[in-house]
Amino acid sequence: MISWLSIQILVLLSVSILVYVIMSQIQVFFADYKNTFQEAADVNMSDMFMFVEPSKLFLYNIGALIIVPLVFYVLTGDILIAIGAFTALLILPPTMYKIMRNNRLKKFELQLPDTLLMITGALKAGASLNMAMESIVRESPAPMSQEITLLMRQQRLGVEFSKSLDTLEERVPIQSVFMFVAALKISREIGGNLGETLGTLAETLRRKITMEGKIDSLTGQGKMQGWVMSALPIFLAVLLSYIEPENMQKLYTTTSGFIVLAIVIVMEILGYVFIKKVTTIDV
Repeated sequence: MISWLSIQILVLLSVSILVYVIMSQIQVFFADYKNTFQEAADVNMSDMFMFVEPSKLFLYNIGALIIVPLVFYVLTGDILIAIGAFTALLILPPTMYKIMRNNRLKKFELQLPDTLLMITGALKAGASLNMAMESIVRESPAPMSQEITLLMRQQRLGVEFSKSLDTLEERVPIQSVFMFVAALKISREIGGNLGETLGTLAETLRRKITMEGKIDSLTGQGKMQGWVMSALPIFLAVLLSYIEPENMQKLYTTTSGFIVLAIVIVMEILGYVFIKKVTTIDV
């Protein structure tokens, strides 16, 4: 007969082994997450000329992931809200980076026509292309001055002009920059009046930006309607849950309620996707 003490010892050993395995996996996951986060933060921040120490960003991120869900749980007493806050904090950093990068690319695109006109004016005045670039560094705001500064530094280090332009395309992957780089490469290879070419390109890009602005203003109302129509059922569900909790409880506790809820979610997603397709115009 196995004594009760032996059973307790076996249970204790089993629990200890399980805890050790779980902690080992957590440690491995934490190390992988730390390396991935710091590498992504280093590349993403440097790409936008924001030089922040990745280790500090990682500590801030971990602190927010621990403190914010605990605060929500203490204030509300609902574990689902705390989990939702934790999930939101996981999604927030890449989302914020994407928004900041898109805004930076948009600002660069808006600055490009004026930059091309500055280069055209400098070339017509008898300056070289490098001198025109130096004037852009001095007189243009960020992000244009930052990108041209990096381009000029690569030139001083002996990097080929075509390779410097290729890295500019990689850092600023927009159609306007592709056309600008193509014009510079063609001018370097076969010659021609670069000033006239860039002046024509500047006028084309200016008209393109004007047209895109008109399209955005015309489709802005439809996009807003899509957001409102998508958020309205959610708002009404939350409001009715406070006004008529007994009736709304059936939606979350019965089989028919789950079916209705699933249908509503699917229709919400389809409606938002259709509205976004209608209001998205490629230019």
